[in-house]
Amino acid sequence: MDIILAAVGDAFAWQALLAIVVGTWAGIIIGGLPGLGSVVGLTIFLPFTFGMSTITSMALLIGVYCGSVYGGSITAILINTPGTPQSAATTFDGYPMTQQGRVDEALGWATFASFFGGVLSCVILIFCAPQLAKFAVNFGSIEVFALICLAMMCIVGVSKGSVMKGLVCGMIGFFLSMVGSDPITGADRFTFGSYTLSSGLTLIPVVVGAFALSEIFVRFSSRDDPGAKIPEARLRLPKLGEWFKRWIELVRGSLIGSFIGALPGTGAAAAAFISYATAQKMSPRRDRLGQGEPDGIIASESSNNAVTGSSFIPTLALGIPGDVVTAMMMGAMVIHGITPGVRLMVDQAQTVYSLFVVLIIVNVAMLILSKPSIGLFRYLFRLHQGYVMAAIVMFSFIGAATVRGNPLDLVVAAVTGILAYALRRADYPLAPLVIGMVLGPELESSLRRGLLIKRGDFFELLTHSGISMALFSLLALLIVWTVWSSIAQWRAAARNQPSYD
Repeated sequence: MDIILAAVGDAFAWQALLAIVVGTWAGIIIGGLPGLGSVVGLTIFLPFTFGMSTITSMALLIGVYCGSVYGGSITAILINTPGTPQSAATTFDGYPMTQQGRVDEALGWATFASFFGGVLSCVILIFCAPQLAKFAVNFGSIEVFALICLAMMCIVGVSKGSVMKGLVCGMIGFFLSMVGSDPITGADRFTFGSYTLSSGLTLIPVVVGAFALSEIFVRFSSRDDPGAKIPEARLRLPKLGEWFKRWIELVRGSLIGSFIGALPGTGAAAAAFISYATAQKMSPRRDRLGQGEPDGIIASESSNNAVTGSSFIPTLALGIPGDVVTAMMMGAMVIHGITPGVRLMVDQAQTVYSLFVVLIIVNVAMLILSKPSIGLFRYLFRLHQGYVMAAIVMFSFIGAATVRGNPLDLVVAAVTGILAYALRRADYPLAPLVIGMVLGPELESSLRRGLLIKRGDFFELLTHSGISMALFSLLALLIVWTVWSSIAQWRAAARNQPSYD
């Protein structure tokens, strides 16, 4: 008990609270600027932590991390441009709600779902970290492959207009993810002899091009359309009765994000798409998903923000960073004297409990700072639309270039923007392209590693373990159910067609 009280005292020190406010607000702004995100934010603020105390420095970085994940939803809803890849799934229902004049409601649901998911993941982190870390170890390459295959079913759900068009875009995204070095042999693929392409294509330039730049092209091509104006928005949090009606969706998305975040190598973007795919199958309002349904925002935002807490489970308990962001956080911990691993809870228990309390305070600060942050974006969007569009293009290219410092990423963003604009004009959905790009690398690498384990026998993957068998069985049921539903809808449409006999 003395350790816990001391940890709470460290977390509530004025230096730590100030670092939380500054980091969270800066994270929200950075996350909302298209092309920037958690990695850029942490890169900017990491040098400022040198000389700070351990808890104060980690409070600043955790605030930037959590704030940036939430901030990406603001521009995703307002202008159909996700500030971060984690918020790409939020555009599916967030922007349609904006077009329907329900932008305040959409922002309210995104904010509350982000807060709920973040807090619930913190609670899970505090009470279940050792047990979840042990269970996450059971997920090897084959189990992760089965899980990613389930997430790929999301392509069918977001391609309601034409499944074939959705599959085409999904394959384009999957192909883009394969450019570069082979994950197993290291051989170059689809580089056409270019040294700069050997490092592959990263997600941020593709997302910037697919959403931000293509949206700019669409807006300029329809500049006389009054519907293309950037909306003025205010935050309206859902009332108690409203969120009580959707508490199952909130809990389900948060649990999915907490579970996915505990698996090394997945990340918030994958968690958001998996949660959205689950909502397409289980939400009582699934027929309205993709048309401006809050359940879609809840699924995405509660899940990707739940990752912020649970991603620390493998990092703290096992010393295994789950993605680039947690790898940077782990490096910062080592710099400030925190040694992640199995001995951390024993050797530095007070520090660990302080980090738990900081995570909770950061989520509360995010909820409090959401209204002035949205007000700041609303003020910026009152400027002439041309200036705003020019700023979005500038920040998009800055974000695309600063991730790796590779000038090729600017070209990738521009070419992807032109391709995405052409696809949108032909009524091809862009969501499957991003899904293929997000899930493609992990799908390929886990499959290749699994085949190496099973000596090339694909069918042995299906019976590798109880977890993989359960996941593959669920995948088969979903495929059968999807095909059966499509056939039933086709027959119903055929019966309803008028006869000309």
